[in-house]
Amino acid sequence: MPLGFFYASCLLAFVAGHTMNYATIIYAQDVLGSDLLAGIGFGLCFGPPLVLGWFAGVLCDRLAPRTVIVWAQACFVLAGGVLWAGDAMLADAGARAGALLCGAFLAGCGWAFVAPARLAALGQIVPSRRLHASMVLLNLLIMLGFGAAPIVIALARGAFGWGGVFAAVIAGFALASIALLPVPSHPVRSARRRVRAEIEEGFAAVAAAPILGQLLLAAVLIYALIGPMQVLLPRMAGDRLALAGLERGLFLGTLAMGLILGGVACMALRTRLHDGRTILSGVLAAGAGVALLANMADPLPAAAVLLLAGAVGGMVASLVVAGLQAETPGHVRGRVMSMYTIASQIVPAASGVAAGALSEALGLVGALTLCGLAVAAGALVAAGRLAVLRSYRHAG
Repeated sequence: MPLGFFYASCLLAFVAGHTMNYATIIYAQDVLGSDLLAGIGFGLCFGPPLVLGWFAGVLCDRLAPRTVIVWAQACFVLAGGVLWAGDAMLADAGARAGALLCGAFLAGCGWAFVAPARLAALGQIVPSRRLHASMVLLNLLIMLGFGAAPIVIALARGAFGWGGVFAAVIAGFALASIALLPVPSHPVRSARRRVRAEIEEGFAAVAAAPILGQLLLAAVLIYALIGPMQVLLPRMAGDRLALAGLERGLFLGTLAMGLILGGVACMALRTRLHDGRTILSGVLAAGAGVALLANMADPLPAAAVLLLAGAVGGMVASLVVAGLQAETPGHVRGRVMSMYTIASQIVPAASGVAAGALSEALGLVGALTLCGLAVAAGALVAAGRLAVLRSYRHAG
């Protein structure tokens, strides 16, 4: 029963969190008319973990992860309030941009703590023998949230305007916090040292197990695609594919549907898949798919390619995070998983900012093509250099 409440809380929070991310991008593009501002806003949504993520990992091992989650979700509630107030009360575009960036930064502070705390909490709720499969399911819920967010925005905006979108973010996180009340949670240890020493212990654990470092590098590669896709796909749907409103929301949701299908396939086939080879070939296929997608102008073929790219990306992401959970020692779980969440947030933030700038310089097609080819090239290099990952297969 506690696990059911935990998963329900996760789904609510993931829908609300990804709604916040997408709303930042779409508001900047549709209301403020700037791809660059969209990229910066998305970068701020995921930028703070670069600094705060290291402390978050220590905090998740010092405190009960549930406590960290609730306080982090309060940051999202505040972020939604700032965006709601900015849209309702400010007429000047510059002032609205300031409110947007402020809200995005608050959301980034929330992401820095909520993501590693949820991963650490799962390790306390689920027995170690079930952790790999449970992590695949949790990653599937992340993808469901990612997929539902554009549709939530389209429906809420169509019915209530942008205020309805920001209200949905606030309500989602409030309900997610309430759902955590029956979930047990406890600190990992009581002895405390300097934060720097505890962070160094996390790095030492990664250095002692090469598979952890190579899984983290694989995470960097696959998440490098997220920023360009989240920043540029909304514009591609409108400008290149001539989609609007719910049609655009459904097209963007196709990516998440692919991610979900990939996660489901991973759950069904996880005992048959060779983790390392699937990860490396999946990154290559996803990068090539994004480069191909950038040059398409017909909605149906574009949606099909997006679905396939999302599916292989979903399998890669599920296998990477499940492998990290399975291979990480319990006493440093919070710190190692914070490294994963830093990679999963900072890399999309940086690539999203870069994609926005490239779009201004090269145009939409050139920017998205370059981003896809860069990731595909990185996968080829990784396949040749990451021998431990190439041979990795999780037992059971």
